[in-house]
Formats: sequence, structure tokens, C-alpha cells
Amino acid sequence: MELEIWSDIACPWCYVGKKRMEQALAEFPHADEVNVTWRSFELDPGAPASRDESHVELIAKKYGRTVEQVEQIDAQLTAVAAADGIEMKLSGIRSGNTFDGHRLIHLAAEHGLQVEMKERLMHAYFTENALVSDHDTLLKLGTEVGLPEAEIREVLLTERFAEEVRADERDAQNAGISAVPCFVIDRKYGASGAQDPTVLLQFLEHGWSESHPAIQVVADGDACGPEGC
Repeated sequence: MELEIWSDIACPWCYVGKKRMEQALAEFPHADEVNVTWRSFELDPGAPASRDESHVELIAKKYGRTVEQVEQIDAQLTAVAAADGIEMKLSGIRSGNTFDGHRLIHLAAEHGLQVEMKERLMHAYFTENALVSDHDTLLKLGTEVGLPEAEIREVLLTERFAEEVRADERDAQNAGISAVPCFVIDRKYGASGAQDPTVLLQFLEHGWSESHPAIQVVADGDACGPEGC
């Protein structure tokens, strides 16, 4: 079964959703037959490499809220994230463009390290408050998860995987995905948002039952089974 997840590195609910899907997969009996692919999505594709504004100031300005309102929302989100095992330090976030980070995730996919790269980038952004648009930072994070340094440098110095990132984003647009995280099974069934693990488990079970339907017995006669004939 194919499970594709559209998300952004700089999306707090995407990080929570990642942890919750991992919990759901841990309880899903067919998890070893689920192929998980992380798809690129930029919440702010026009973002500069870095900003001078603080996270709180940026969000307040963007959504027309007061600093106090943003701080209250952040406190609530921090508590939710903590319950899912995430130490989220929102006040220290260093905002910037995530395009190159997404390209690095595509490189990691070629090495079977996509999940590890996604986790490392999100942890760096939300917990370590790293600037994930910075090439030196990306080089450090990529080598930490086991990517070849030479290939990371090649990606960052060229346009390698740029089209793959844009293709993911076109697919999201064509599918009507406008908010993340968004979980999609076999390009047929979708679940949007950081749902509770029990809901995501039901989503997985539904996708599995649809792709592996039980045989409907339309004729039944004498037969032998484990209990005898």
C-alpha cells in the first residue's frame, strides 16, 4: 500500500502529524507492507532565505493578531506537541525558505533515508531553532543522517531535485490539497490534518481493506478445515 504525505518542514502541525502517523503505523498489522513517501509542500514558497522578524512578530503580522494572542496559541501548540514527544521551541524559530530542505529530502529518498532526513530537519527547525535554509546547516544535517557529503554539496550548488519538489507541489495543487499535513493512500483516499492516532489507524485500515478486499463466498458446500471434515 502506498502512503504519501504532503507536508512542509516549517509546519508545526506537520511535525505533530508525523509523530501521530508513526504511532498509528506502530499499531497497524500490515505496516511492513506500507511504502511511505514524503512529498514536498511549501507553505510560503516566496519566503526569503531568512528574516529579521521574530516568529511571534511574523505570525502576528501575517494573520492580523496581537503578539499576546500568538504567544497564547504557541503555548497551546507547545503543550499538544509535548504530548506527542516533541519539544517545540516556537519562540526561537528562525524562519526562512524550505525549498532546499525539500530537495535534500528527495536526495535522502535515493539513499533510503527519507524518513530520517525529514525527522532531522523538523527537529532542527522546531527544537534546535536552526535556520534550515542555510547551506552549511543543511550540509551538517544531511551528513548526520548518513548522506554523502559530495552529493549534498552537488544538490545545494545546482538545481538537482528542484523539478521533483515542484512536481510534488503540482500534484498537491491538482489534487486540491491546500493545507498540510495531508495523508494519501494509493492516490485514492485522503486524510487532512494532524488527526488523532486512532483516526489515522482507521484511515490505514480503510485503505488496506479497499486495496485488499476479502473474498466474498457465494457458494458454500462440504469441506475440510483445521477442526476436521
